[in-house]
Amino acid sequence: MKTDYKNVQELVDNAKDIIVLQADNPDGDSLGSSLALEAILSEMGKNVYMVCNIDMPAHLKYLSGWDRVTKDIPSKFDITIIVDSSTESLFEDTKSGFSWIKSKPVIVLDHHMESAGLSFADISVIEPVVATGELIHKIATNLDWPLPLDSCEMLVTSILSDSLGLTTEATTPESYRTVADLLDRGVNIAKLDDARRALMKKEPQLIPYKGDLLKRVQFTDNGKLASVTIPWKEIEQYSPIYNPTMLVIDDMRMVVGVEVAIGYKVYADGKITAKIRSNFGTPIASDLASKFGGGGHAYAAGFKITNGKQLKDLKREVEQTVNDLIDNLEK
Repeated sequence: MKTDYKNVQELVDNAKDIIVLQADNPDGDSLGSSLALEAILSEMGKNVYMVCNIDMPAHLKYLSGWDRVTKDIPSKFDITIIVDSSTESLFEDTKSGFSWIKSKPVIVLDHHMESAGLSFADISVIEPVVATGELIHKIATNLDWPLPLDSCEMLVTSILSDSLGLTTEATTPESYRTVADLLDRGVNIAKLDDARRALMKKEPQLIPYKGDLLKRVQFTDNGKLASVTIPWKEIEQYSPIYNPTMLVIDDMRMVVGVEVAIGYKVYADGKITAKIRSNFGTPIASDLASKFGGGGHAYAAGFKITNGKQLKDLKREVEQTVNDLIDNLEK
């Protein structure tokens, strides 16, 4: 057993009320990991409070229990467990509550090896596994924590989400063994996928909107970079029913010659967010995101700009960075 695991065990054993915190960019791994920990720790007799400072995206609401995630940090807690992020810039919207969170011990469970880490964490367990869900399974089995069926379902969901169905380069034989163990414990993948597919059905008005988005896709860097921009008016109109970027980003990166696809969102307050996907053989997404204060994986990452930078200037910098990163890969 690793020393860090023992330290995690000690803090958890001595805690009664536990916050499980996600960053401001929740995804299938972070929400799945949160829900899995909620089930595990509740089985151990703990009071668990799942916190995220933004609303859960619509495409994650097929995960049973998403509505138990709150924006409010409880007044009474003993420790905080941060899942699936160790990049401080991804907690921009949560910073107002950090002084309260930092008043008690903080544990970080993450798999983003590129991250600089959270300066205020008391214990950081960051390992090169395919998803935070795989790390939680590893910790739980090492520490003999209970793994009730609902936790196992959420762990499988987190692993499949971040590994794109166990297909990414970060997927290892151990990832498959982890999923196999969870299947042995009763998880039905077909049932989970049916729930996901049911939520992925699109409202009729999204089909012509997707067509409009595809018409606006721009190709630069000799066709290697595809990008689309979504203004606030469209974010406001369509985000409640579907994430506009996710409508088209896979289509963008499936174009012949495209190596990187980016969806920009421009908010009413001037904030700009970018979701990045890169194709196999061009593992630059995390390096690109970190250049602009974000983070993520080699093939899926994102960043947020809040300093008033104009979109046209940002896009020019991104295009140059993409060009440089691809050139470095080819050397």
